[in-house]
Amino acid sequence: MAIATHDHRDTREHPAARQRTSRTFARLQAAAGRAFDAVFSDERGIVSRPKLLFATSAADFTILIATGCFAFLTGEAVPASAWTVAAWTALIALAATFELHRNWSYSIHALRHPAEQMQKIVRSTLVIFCIIAGAAYLLDMPPFAPETGALWIVSATGLMIGLRFAAARGIKHLTAAGRLVRRTVIAGGGKDAEELINELERDNVKELAILGVFDDRSDSRSADSISGYPKLGNFSQLPAFCRSAAVDLMIVSVPMRAEERLMQILNKLFTLPVDIRISALNAKLRLASGAYKKLGRVPMLPLLDRPLTDWDRVMKNVEDRVVGAALLVLAAPVMALVALAIRLESKGPILFKQRRYGFNNELIEVYKFRSMFVDKTDATASKLVTRHDPRVTRVGRFIRRTSLDELPQLFNVLKGEMSLVGPRPHATEAKADTDLYQTVVDGYCARHRVKPGVTGWAQINGWRGETDTHEKIQRRVEADLHYIDNWSLSLDLYIIAATPIALLTGKNAY
Repeated sequence: MAIATHDHRDTREHPAARQRTSRTFARLQAAAGRAFDAVFSDERGIVSRPKLLFATSAADFTILIATGCFAFLTGEAVPASAWTVAAWTALIALAATFELHRNWSYSIHALRHPAEQMQKIVRSTLVIFCIIAGAAYLLDMPPFAPETGALWIVSATGLMIGLRFAAARGIKHLTAAGRLVRRTVIAGGGKDAEELINELERDNVKELAILGVFDDRSDSRSADSISGYPKLGNFSQLPAFCRSAAVDLMIVSVPMRAEERLMQILNKLFTLPVDIRISALNAKLRLASGAYKKLGRVPMLPLLDRPLTDWDRVMKNVEDRVVGAALLVLAAPVMALVALAIRLESKGPILFKQRRYGFNNELIEVYKFRSMFVDKTDATASKLVTRHDPRVTRVGRFIRRTSLDELPQLFNVLKGEMSLVGPRPHATEAKADTDLYQTVVDGYCARHRVKPGVTGWAQINGWRGETDTHEKIQRRVEADLHYIDNWSLSLDLYIIAATPIALLTGKNAY
């Protein structure tokens, strides 16, 4: 009887134990989901692609560091000191991560296909190990024994491949939930749009979330919905919708033979920070296959890409945070002296906040040191500041001429509202002579396809300060667009280095 009772009690307790384990697992899963959302998601629940790619590259770097330390600790390490081991480990980990980037391992498309990444991971890691270790042995500076290197390579590549399969599973789940998709609109209606949508749905292109269709036709040829997707408006409403709805991709379904209508659409779109593709599904004119990019099996003619791809945005954000924080620390003593001078000369706040146009034409509050008397400040910049302007204080003249009044914008950089380098943000009522900037220059808003910067290509080429003529703002915008079209990390670093020289030699800032 005792044995039977004991068995009965065990079977009664097992379901309760399983329930407790299940509840604990569910709580842990919910907590992990909340933590993930806090780091990677926006207020709409959409996952940030740049943050996800940065996390993947950071995980690869960490794996290379951790497996390197493990290999050195368990193998027969040649270097004599811990500092030497750390230096070699960091060098190889950094080089291998950049080699993986060079081989297109850090993109959402790559992470969706882990099997294709296995070869790239092994090849990239071996190439870096062979180059660095071979050079070190030739210089009689062997970084590690052969068995240590072998253990490091095997363990690092195995873990990175495992990470890719885990990431692919997570991305599949996020895509199915509609949280890692490219928000897409179709420009152009009728039969062409319907066939395009049907083909994309047949191909099961899950990474696209089609929001709706825009069509300028108002007669019976333009239905209220196409293949179940609503008509959202006409072409004139496209720019505002793309900005407010955070659209990633626009597909133009107007036939390429309808040149006039096509140009009507494109003239409204090239200022937007979206990827633009022209559907070639029913095109009679066929270009070389390399001219097309495919979504599923639908050929697309790339017309315009966002200035910064997902990985470029990662690099620029890292640059802004790391270099921006360092510059803020270095500038802190100068900023303290400027603040003291402003306080001693005139009453009022030290900082001046002004609403200016930022990324995607959104308004942001930009920080500056106050350079005018409090009762004469101009929040909208409706009146140009000129030489010997009576509104500007003595301290104000100096800090405006040297651009020291712009230093508080480093806080805007760290907040993510601005970049260190980019087109300068303009105030809402800024004018060239007596005309608003946007009325003087066609395509003026194209400069808002990237974040505004504390300094930029225009500033180091002499186009800073007063804009009392149309030519000056035209030249400034031309320089801004040149920067956007030719962005690179090295160009940013060059502009940062050249800025102090430009400030010392510039003469047209008042």
